[in-house]
Amino acid sequence: MSEYERSRTMPALPEHVFDQAGEVGRLESWMPAELHVRAEELPAVTVHEDTTGQDEPALFRARPEQLRLEWGTRESGSYAGWLQVAGIGSGASEVTVHLSFFDERHDPGAEHVLSALEESLERLEEQVRLRVDDGG
Repeated sequence: MSEYERSRTMPALPEHVFDQAGEVGRLESWMPAELHVRAEELPAVTVHEDTTGQDEPALFRARPEQLRLEWGTRESGSYAGWLQVAGIGSGASEVTVHLSFFDERHDPGAEHVLSALEESLERLEEQVRLRVDDGG
């Protein structure tokens, strides 16, 4: 099993960050570009990965009361992840994203995963900034 985690501070209230991150229709605005999420009957989703051309049945759950998102594969059990938003005062938030690969064959490697996590957090921060700058 491999686990990866990255955090980033964002200049917005935790509820604003969570709202931006947690809407299924906006996931592609911040997730890695090679992943595409299609909502079914939530929590069921299908994730398409461009690099493999495969569709993977998955789950996606938003827990607004905890400011937490959780996801993972439905059938293969190959990976799971979560995103947690926490207020850190002065209208700022810390966002942590965590991935666990239970099947080493599905782990693309530390360098790729950590880079993708950093890029995803940067993209989420940009989306949050755009939303905050546009007045919510």
